[in-house]
Amino acid sequence: MAKTVAVVIQEDPRKTHRPVEALRIALGLVAGSHTTTVILLGEASRLLSDDLDDIVDVDILEKYLPSVGHLEIPFVLQLGADRCKIGKQFRTRYETDETIRSILQSMDRTLIF
Repeated sequence: MAKTVAVVIQEDPRKTHRPVEALRIALGLVAGSHTTTVILLGEASRLLSDDLDDIVDVDILEKYLPSVGHLEIPFVLQLGADRCKIGKQFRTRYETDETIRSILQSMDRTLIF
């Protein structure tokens, strides 16, 4: 039975490899039967930036980003995130913290990184 899954990425991808790994896991979930949404909090929005130079494991990230864009994985970012830095090829929407909380409560499963 398909589940609704949220992958929450809250760590800074300039400081740890975990955000890139979390995005890879989300890509795997989308390839299955689960309805997956990725929520990027704080500096994690840098994963979708046009400027990736400071990202840990940038070579791995660059390998997966085309698939992420092609599969139209839905991303939810905080309302205050800098929209100018986000690549146009991604399916993004911006929500308040309260709305993000509601989205998380409505999911069957949540993975937090």
